[in-house]
Amino acid sequence: MRKKGYLYYVDKKGNVVETKMARGKAKGGGGKVVAKPAVKKAKGYLYFIDKKGDVSRARMKRGRK
Repeated sequence: MRKKGYLYYVDKKGNVVETKMARGKAKGGGGKVVAKPAVKKAKGYLYFIDKKGDVSRARMKRGRK
């Protein structure tokens, strides 16, 4: 379940991490692993948490002209 005021992302190891968002003068940071290991990452893809809270991936575009 996603909490208001927190940012969720997939780290290099494939874990889902929760961190407090910075707002104004309030500092953010201090990530905490909430799902371990959430995904086995494949080369050439960007992994992220979508609006529904699911882990999604998108093919990375490299060397565009």
